[in-house]
Amino acid sequence: MTITAAPRPEKTSPAMSGMAVMVAVCFALPGFYVIWRFLNSSSRSIDLIFEQRAMEPLWRTVQLAVLVSISSAILGTFLAWACIKTDIPWSRFWKIVVPLPLVFPSFVGAASLLSGLTSGGILHDLLSFFGIELSFRLQGLTGSWFVLTLFTYPYVYLPVAGRIMKLPTSLEESARVLGNKSGKAFFRIITPQLMPSILAGSLLVFLYTLSDFGAVHLMRYETLTQTIFRTRLFDQERSFAMALILLILAFVVITAERKISRKATVFPSAIDRPPMIISLGKWRWPAVTVCFLVVGLALISPLVSMADWGLISQISGRSTRELQLNWDSIINPVWSTLWVSVITALIAVAVLLPVAYLQTRYKSPIGDATNALIITGFAIPGLVIALSLIFWTLHASPFDFLIGSLPLLIFAYIVHFGAQALRTSQIAVSSVPPPLEDAARLLGAKKIRKLTTVDIPIMAPGLAAGAGLVMLSTMKELPATLLASPIGFRTLAVEIWDTYEASYLAETAILSLILVILSGILSWGLIVRRNSIST
Repeated sequence: MTITAAPRPEKTSPAMSGMAVMVAVCFALPGFYVIWRFLNSSSRSIDLIFEQRAMEPLWRTVQLAVLVSISSAILGTFLAWACIKTDIPWSRFWKIVVPLPLVFPSFVGAASLLSGLTSGGILHDLLSFFGIELSFRLQGLTGSWFVLTLFTYPYVYLPVAGRIMKLPTSLEESARVLGNKSGKAFFRIITPQLMPSILAGSLLVFLYTLSDFGAVHLMRYETLTQTIFRTRLFDQERSFAMALILLILAFVVITAERKISRKATVFPSAIDRPPMIISLGKWRWPAVTVCFLVVGLALISPLVSMADWGLISQISGRSTRELQLNWDSIINPVWSTLWVSVITALIAVAVLLPVAYLQTRYKSPIGDATNALIITGFAIPGLVIALSLIFWTLHASPFDFLIGSLPLLIFAYIVHFGAQALRTSQIAVSSVPPPLEDAARLLGAKKIRKLTTVDIPIMAPGLAAGAGLVMLSTMKELPATLLASPIGFRTLAVEIWDTYEASYLAETAILSLILVILSGILSWGLIVRRNSIST
């Protein structure tokens, strides 16, 4: 007697499709509200888009985003190649520390470098000890570009390093047989295979730069986010006109990146052997110097600067001011940050899992359309999402009770960071072997039982990774929290921002170190440890 597997269902259930439609509507709400608000404004709104006061921040935003994307792409790709493909000394150490600047919110990194490099700062004094006198101050385009590059290159490093480890070594061996030296083989054979990963990482950097608020504010460089935040109360037409410009810019960049990626020819991943190691020869120590400079500037310098503000100055007695922190002012924002991040992550995974099923298992057009809207939500800056939700609740009378509430804040987080959970959920769903599901179905397991006893245990690591990524991003989010959080609800990011604005540097340093430690623990478990084990 031959047992044949039950045929896989070709159509989804109405309940799953209905849930996907509801998710799509929710994720589309902020963007469509910005468009609706602009179309229903006075004729002045159209003039606002094309006047010089709009073109100048637009040009500054595009200029900064392009520069940061290019420099991060170059730096991240070089570091990934050096750490994975070469015989650089202490390569295992570099693989661990190079991605760690990801734990810093950009405004924390900017604040620490600003204070450390000014006269009296520990970095300034240390350089002076070696005879190096700093005559410049980080600010404007140069300062913004420098800071954002230091804290965004891991977005390129991580996908490129992952792709390098999965490239079949036969490609490079064939190039060597044909007479191509290592450098030529890299540019002719390896680089085209890495291009989709480089583009994907650069897209994240571009979108991150578009939405950045804290670093550019501290660098006194007015971009579109600064204009939106400054005009949100007293010139709402201008604020929503600038928000629409950001929305269009993000959509154009995503569309262009997807078209370029589709044209790339990529060989399938095949981990047949460990990556071929290239001997750097006389270039080994220059490569180590680059790694040391990057890690020193992006990781060690901020940590040393924060320790100097918050710990060394208090212990040494250099600070005569009494510390304005007690256990309650530390525990409350830590607890608020942790629980709101956990709740956001759990809801995001639960809500987006049906969408992942629709797109991965059933190839549903509804799933594809919802997926596109979720990715667009990630492209919209958190500042714009929060602004649109606040004014939508003000004008939608059935929902006015949500104004200044935690559900509205969590909803803003999910719309902004949901794409991170969706991608890992899709990978988790695809990791469930179809024969295992067919066997469960033949044994009489219904959908709920099959989901809880077969699918969830196998998908758990991938779902946990997606939840962790959402949690990490939520912990570091600043502008959406500043705008949409309820009165009295204080996260670590908001406390750090407020104490720095009030020039309480010791308090800023202590809270920043706590946030960095929490982010570092998450990043270690989700990214660094996994990469170090795989290599």
